[in-house]
Amino acid sequence: MSTNPSSVHVNGTDYRWPLRPVVVVCIDGGDPAYLRQFLADGSIPNIARFVQEGYAAVADGSMPSFTCPNNMSIITGTPTSKHGISGNFYLDTATWQPVVMTGPELLRGDTIITKFAQAGARVVSITAKDKLRKQLAKGLDCAGGRHVSFSTEFVERCTLAENGIENVLDFMGMDKPGMYSMELSLFVLEAGLKLLQERRPELLYLSLTDWVQHKWSPEEEDARTFYRKLDDVFGRLAAQDVTLALTADHGMNDKSNAAGEPNVIWLQDILDEKFGKEECVVICPITDAFVGHHGSLGGFVRVWSRGKVSAREIIAHIGGIDGIESAMDRETACRVFDMPHDREADVAVVSRHDVCIGSSRDRHDLAGLKGNRLRTHGGVSEAKVPFIVNRPLNDAYRLKAAGMPLKSYQIFDFAINGTL
Repeated sequence: MSTNPSSVHVNGTDYRWPLRPVVVVCIDGGDPAYLRQFLADGSIPNIARFVQEGYAAVADGSMPSFTCPNNMSIITGTPTSKHGISGNFYLDTATWQPVVMTGPELLRGDTIITKFAQAGARVVSITAKDKLRKQLAKGLDCAGGRHVSFSTEFVERCTLAENGIENVLDFMGMDKPGMYSMELSLFVLEAGLKLLQERRPELLYLSLTDWVQHKWSPEEEDARTFYRKLDDVFGRLAAQDVTLALTADHGMNDKSNAAGEPNVIWLQDILDEKFGKEECVVICPITDAFVGHHGSLGGFVRVWSRGKVSAREIIAHIGGIDGIESAMDRETACRVFDMPHDREADVAVVSRHDVCIGSSRDRHDLAGLKGNRLRTHGGVSEAKVPFIVNRPLNDAYRLKAAGMPLKSYQIFDFAINGTL
């Protein structure tokens, strides 16, 4: 007789015990435009089948439309105002130094996979980049190998004590992929599939990287090649009698000018010229170790005042700049975008879909972008994401989907509670 609970309560939501393994995939940078293009030309037959036989929609991601906030929203089932991770960095005004937001101690609330693991489920979390791994597996005890959590980035460092698995490259019979490659994401999926086949965990969360989407538009053949490979693995995952759910952390837009150069508003330089050097501090929360993806340029930045300049003055000066979609004070931004008040700046700035915002021109390394148009994200224009489940919804969740705006952080809820 099963001792599994009938449901598991996580951050205000009750999740029933899964009817079958549930696999949630975050296609990093998976703008709906890629699926529209490749569904139309027949390149992704398995996803086409999921759309026809299951459920498919476009959902709202969390703001800002960056990787860390949205992965944390998905894994906790909550908006950024609840889990607290609103970028890769925020500014500590006690020291005026940026603070990295990727530590598990900064994540508020529980993760869905950890709460299920504590209730007796076997869980797997695999990411492309290690910056997500510890937050996604906050509180998860992998010692002993019942649960697995690792990144492709550091796959060669895995231990039973920390990751629940060792010798992963031997286990997979694959070489370690490069950080700037589509194989980095494909390794995540292949490893998830192999663990599903051999261990059949109840929950799997597989998070990819957006190198392809930063580099190629939906019209380019390399992007099609990548999505065909994704589609192939998705088909093999679905063949394992699972509930497979696909979403993304954010979309992607071209933010280059007619000459192919990044279309940038250098906001720190503009504010320095108006108010004096460093009276305002611009933080680009897209910043991470992989500047070759985006040069730390995105569609959302934060501005703090050192005290002499008011939020109203900042907004009045920059609000009319061509390419800035909105500039809001802390209270307005948190209300509109459902973000955590204590980690928000004096002013939040969002760019138009074809424009990005930087700090000072001399603080950004754009060498990795040479030869490529800048494609990046962060704003409202990149906050629409796919929401696909390979199985049909039950009556209650069909009504739920029809009666309210769909959020990407509901993907586990729909996959676990909403499928037949």
